[in-house]
Amino acid sequence: MKCKINRNAAKELKELLAANEAEGKMIRVVVTEMHGDHAHYEITLDTPTEHDEIVKTDKEIDVLLDRREDFLDGVWIQYFYVPQAGFVITNSSKGSHRH
Repeated sequence: MKCKINRNAAKELKELLAANEAEGKMIRVVVTEMHGDHAHYEITLDTPTEHDEIVKTDKEIDVLLDRREDFLDGVWIQYFYVPQAGFVITNSSKGSHRH
């Protein structure tokens, strides 16, 4: 499975992982809604399960993706500061998005 992270997202995710409540946990991307040909995503903190693949990114952050969920393969986690601060998770190979 594949996952990309932009530089801003890496900075924000590292801050999330540094928080006390994140101790022993990893970043997970989950599908929150399915709409036929696309999905909506969310970031959570979690621990690996038997169904997960730990995907190493080029930003030194490992991301948990459930191998059973096809819409997770190829997600791109981005963080933008304008027009409003927040994560945008897309998957161009699946025509999916989250704003």
